Formats: sequence, C-alpha cells, structure tokens
Amino acid sequence: MNLLFDSFWRAVAYCLHPRVILLSLLPLLLMAALALGLGYFFWEAALDAVRDTFESWSILATMIHWLEGIGLANLKSVLAPMVVVFLSTPVIVVLALLMVAGFMTPSMLGLVASRRFPTLERKHGGSFLGSTLGALWATVAALIALLVSIPLWFVPPLVLIVPPLIWGWLTYRVMSYDVLAEHASKDERRTLMRRHRTTLFGMGVLTGYLGAAPSLVWASGAIAIVLAPVLVPVAVWIYTLVFAFAALWFAHFALAALQALRRETHVAEPVPAPALVVPSPPTDAAGASLPRIHP
Repeated sequence: MNLLFDSFWRAVAYCLHPRVILLSLLPLLLMAALALGLGYFFWEAALDAVRDTFESWSILATMIHWLEGIGLANLKSVLAPMVVVFLSTPVIVVLALLMVAGFMTPSMLGLVASRRFPTLERKHGGSFLGSTLGALWATVAALIALLVSIPLWFVPPLVLIVPPLIWGWLTYRVMSYDVLAEHASKDERRTLMRRHRTTLFGMGVLTGYLGAAPSLVWASGAIAIVLAPVLVPVAVWIYTLVFAFAALWFAHFALAALQALRRETHVAEPVPAPALVVPSPPTDAAGASLPRIHP
C-alpha cells in the first residue's frame, strides 16, 4: 500500500514537470485536428442520422413531441447534437489513451527511469510489436464491451460503475505492458502482473473515473453545444493529462515493484560455499614428497 500511495504522489508531482506539460500538447493538437476534420466532414451527416433515428422510433418521437408541447421548444435540435457528442466521447477517450501510450509513455518512462532508477538494468522483455498488438486487441475488446453494456448505462447506479471498469481494464492492460517492456524480462513482467494484478486494475479504474471528469463540461446542455469549438479541445487536453498521469503512476509503481522483485530474487539466491582448499604436501627439489612433521 505504501508503494501505491508513494507512486501516486510522485506521479502528481511529475505532472507539473515542464516536459510533461509540453508533451501533453502533441496529442492535443492531433486530437483537435482529428475532431475538427471529422466534424467538418461528418457533423451534419451524424446529426441527420440521429434525427432520422428519432423519427423512426415512434415512442421516442411521441415523447419528444410531448416535451416540446409542454414548453421545451426545439428540443430535437438540442438533443441531436448532444447525442452525437455523447457517442463520440468514448472514441475521443480511446484515441487519447492510444496517443499517450504511443507518444508520451516512452518519453515519460525515460524521464522516470533516468531521474529515479538510473541503475535499473534493462532486460527488454517486451517489444513495440507486442505493445501495438496488445493495445489493439485490448482496445477492440473494450469497445465491444462498451457497445454491449450501453443498455446498462440507463440504469442510474450502473452508469457510474460499468464504463469506469471498462476504461480501468483497458488502461491496466495497455500501461502495464508499456512501462515494463523495456526494463523487465518476460518472466519478471508476468510475475509482477500476477502479483500486483488487483492493485494495477484498481489504478486503472481510478484513472477511468478521473477520465470521466471532463464529461462535466457538457453538463451545461445547449450552451455546451454552442461552445463546443472551445470545450472539445479543453476536454481532450484534460483527457490527455489524465492518461499522462496514469502513465507516470504506472511507471513509478511498476519500476519500483520491479526493483523490489530483483532485490528479493538476489537475497533468495543461495550463496555458494567457499571451496575447501587442501594444502599440497611439501616436496624436495626433485619433486618428491617429504614426510609431514607433526608436532
């Protein structure tokens, strides 16, 4: 538990490092360009698709007409953009995580290793290909889980539990491999992930809850839609900082745990006993053995 809290506060302090702040701007620029590009080409089409869906569902259409009849005018025009933004938010989260893992995690891992673990041996138990394939299958699995669990989001308690659990599992899978790929061997990585599986998963879940915080920028309803060009980059940057914090937290925790594991292994290794040296018998000049003289 001490290792968990120690790595947490160290990660918070490292988030204020100028290098980390500057690195967080790169995913922000890429995400902003991607969001603006997708919005430019697909925003109207997405709105039309949502409105057509509203019209095709008779129960939903009747409910919207009833709400508009009691004073909520233009509800459809406000509700459609909110649905599009709500559905696109998980995609933004996943892309932010992958970009942090791809661009920021190696640099921040190097920062943590050089400042805190300069003598820790690098055994290169992972590879870029393994990291990429692992991140891809974990992302696909998380997206499938999100799609399957969407009906549960309409149950008030579950909407606060299910998505963070999925984000937590994804963060745990991606970050645990990346921060140990260079320093740990395959056996060491498997040992650490088996020994600290619950703690690492809990770290990922907490990160998932922190990642949900930027969604509060949409709580202002219609005003959030008007201010979307400003709020979207802000939300993406907050997402990036949250995942950057996760990378630093996992790096501090995993490297400290790896160092402790190697110390345990070194202490547990049996020390060979010194060989018994038997003195050879004395010889004369010709090499013949002389009789031993006992006192």
